Amino acid sequence: MNKPKIVILGAGYGGMITASRLTKELGYNEADITLVNKHDYHYQTTWLHEPAAGTLDPEKTRMKISEVLNLSKIHFVKDVVVDIKRDEKKVILENGELDFDYLVVALGSEPETFGVPGVFEHAFSKWTVNGARQVRDHIEYMFSIYNNEDEKRDELLTFVVAGAGFTGIEFIGELSERVPELCKRYDVPREKVKMYVIEAAPTALPGFDPELVEYAMNLLESRGVEFKISCPIKEVTEYGVILADGSEVKAETVVWATGVRGNSIIEKAGFENMRGRVKVEPDLRAPGHDNIFIIGDCSLIINEEINRPYPPTAQIAMQQAAVCASNIKALIHNEPTKGFKPDIKGTVASLGGKEAIGVVFDRKLYGSSANFMKKMIDNRYLFMLGGTPLVLKKGKNPL
Repeated sequence: MNKPKIVILGAGYGGMITASRLTKELGYNEADITLVNKHDYHYQTTWLHEPAAGTLDPEKTRMKISEVLNLSKIHFVKDVVVDIKRDEKKVILENGELDFDYLVVALGSEPETFGVPGVFEHAFSKWTVNGARQVRDHIEYMFSIYNNEDEKRDELLTFVVAGAGFTGIEFIGELSERVPELCKRYDVPREKVKMYVIEAAPTALPGFDPELVEYAMNLLESRGVEFKISCPIKEVTEYGVILADGSEVKAETVVWATGVRGNSIIEKAGFENMRGRVKVEPDLRAPGHDNIFIIGDCSLIINEEINRPYPPTAQIAMQQAAVCASNIKALIHNEPTKGFKPDIKGTVASLGGKEAIGVVFDRKLYGSSANFMKKMIDNRYLFMLGGTPLVLKKGKNPL
């Protein structure tokens, strides 16, 4: 009897945990497991605001797949997914194709522009390791050339963050913490640096506890950040951003952090979707497909208490991965699958330095205690993936 072929697309939080769990839950000869990713490394998406602002070495955020997963049990393919032929049970890659009996789609997200023109041309929107490097280098370049130009242009030291969700707030937190150091290094007067966070919604961190939001905004404002709330961006240009009211903020640096959508492969493959996300069955399978699982940013799970989708988070992706691996094992053994329900243990946002805010087990946390919890959460994921050795190698000191 041929061993079932399991193909996992994407080595983000969902794909990595699925692969790791399958190697533990299935016997050595029970299945052929293949992981496909465009890089030979996995990286911590939720850490990227730090290297982007220059407060963390980008190398700290990534780890070789071969050093984390047991590649004697998993076949790793470094390639780019081009299409999924659902009925033919094939995945089309740039350099070949793969057959599958069970497929796990964990391809992650893409920036959501909401139709705003100029985002990809004029803003930094790639939340990847290389994208973070590009933002960091660009910021330092702006500081380095300010005093070397005959006419000192304010827009060189004006930084716009589009979006006051978690990514935008965490990035501006790190940047605002680093600005004094950059000013000192490049002999730039602190008052010349302007930082804006522009948000279309009526509040920063929409859906988050208002008391914590107020704490975060007050802290960031004390570091020189200016918030423009209920203020949609109409266009991004080479000179900055044009707002819905027609006014303009001139800036040489626009960082796009307005949220994400599912991977475009979802739409190309013909899955019924909303913004690249598939409303999956309770056991995480794609509707109408008994052998295709969709997890992470490409899946859509409804929070029935408020009848709105859960936001795509690493916490949910990892929980989905564990259930997905268990359900694939169940199908191979002709056993019933189980449903998935997110278990939200808490949410913490860093604000730069030793500051953070969060709600953990229904308790509000501020400042250093929230910062401690944030780093413990980051380390917990490393432990889930690679045990104590990975925590010692890549983990953060919570103190």
